[in-house]
Amino acid sequence: MSSVVVGGSLLAAAPVAARETVPFHDERAEPGTIVVRTKERRLYLVIGQGSAIRYPVAVGKMGKQWQGYTRISGKYVQPAWSPPDEMRRDNPRLPDVIQGGSPRNPMGLRAMTLAGGQYAIHGTNRPSSIGTFASYGCVRMHNADIVDLYDRVGVGSPVLMTP
Repeated sequence: MSSVVVGGSLLAAAPVAARETVPFHDERAEPGTIVVRTKERRLYLVIGQGSAIRYPVAVGKMGKQWQGYTRISGKYVQPAWSPPDEMRRDNPRLPDVIQGGSPRNPMGLRAMTLAGGQYAIHGTNRPSSIGTFASYGCVRMHNADIVDLYDRVGVGSPVLMTP
């Protein structure tokens, strides 16, 4: 962890990439599987031999969480964002689309869509939300972490969302 001086005070700054390799065992997850543990607010990429790369994430708010098995259905660099139907119902003033690269775009640097719905694993323009229950069901990651994960998995990779 690095330090930053702000207004004469020394503050601890969050690491840019907080990922780490950790022991991991889940008989449902073969190497290459992404496992999101909602209560932990952590995403694990299973790398085999009892290990996984662990990333901090933001997950769905209470009432917006889901569980189950799916796959990565698409991968996008600087993705545009269109609000999901449920979000648009809650806030009809949202724009139809925010172009990729815009500082207002909540998708960050990369996105991987999930089969069977309007969810994705993506970066964020709100890094302070990482580690919280913040989304409508998507999984948010630090931009450096989503770039790392994006480079490690492909379309078709399995995703398991657990409580």
